[in-house]
Amino acid sequence: MALFHRRSSFDAADARSAGEAPWIVVGLGNPGAEHARNRHNAGFMVVDLLAERLGGKFKAHKARADVLEARIGEQRAVLAKPRSFMNTSGGPVSGLVKFFKVPLDQLVVVHDELDLPFETLRLKCGGGDNGHNGLKSLRSSLGSGEFLRVRLGVGRPPGRQDPADWLLRDYPSAVRAELGVQVERAADAVEAILRDGLAAAQNKYND
Repeated sequence: MALFHRRSSFDAADARSAGEAPWIVVGLGNPGAEHARNRHNAGFMVVDLLAERLGGKFKAHKARADVLEARIGEQRAVLAKPRSFMNTSGGPVSGLVKFFKVPLDQLVVVHDELDLPFETLRLKCGGGDNGHNGLKSLRSSLGSGEFLRVRLGVGRPPGRQDPADWLLRDYPSAVRAELGVQVERAADAVEAILRDGLAAAQNKYND
C-alpha cells in the first residue's frame, strides 16, 4: 500500500490550483567528490545545474538531504540531493515527501538508466526499478513507484564489464561535450514538467 497520496492527473495547471505543496525534484547519486563525475551521479548533475540556473545554494535538511527551496517558473520547488548513498536514498526522499506533504505526482526523480543508450532522455511516470538500487530504495520507502522520472541513458558496459563498475566510473573526457548537452536537456525537461505537465514534456523531450 502506498504511503503517500497519488492524484490521477499529472497536469501542472491542476497542481497550481490544487494546493500549496511544492514540487520535489530529486537527483539520485552518491555523495562525495570521488563520485561527482560518475555515470551513477547523472541525477546529481542535473539538479546541480538547476540550482546553478536559479542562483541558489543547497542547505542541509533534517531529512538527510541537501535542499534548495526556490521557484521554477510559477511553481514552488524543492531541489534535493540525498546525503545517503544511492542504495539507501529512499529514506531521505521519504522524509522530504512527508515534511513538505507532497503527493507522489509532484515528485520528480532524475536518475541514470543502464537500459537507455548514452545521450538518450526519457520521461515517464511509474514503472519498475530495472535493478536500479536508488529506485528500489525509493519504492521500498515510499510504498509506491508511481512518481515521475527523468531518465538519462548511460548505456550498457562493453563486453563483460560489471555494470556496477561501469556506473561507478567517471564519464570519459571524450564524451564530456555530449554529456553537457544531455544534462542541459534533462534540466530543461524538468522545468517543462513543472511548467507544462508530463505529457507535454514527453512530447518535446522523449528521444
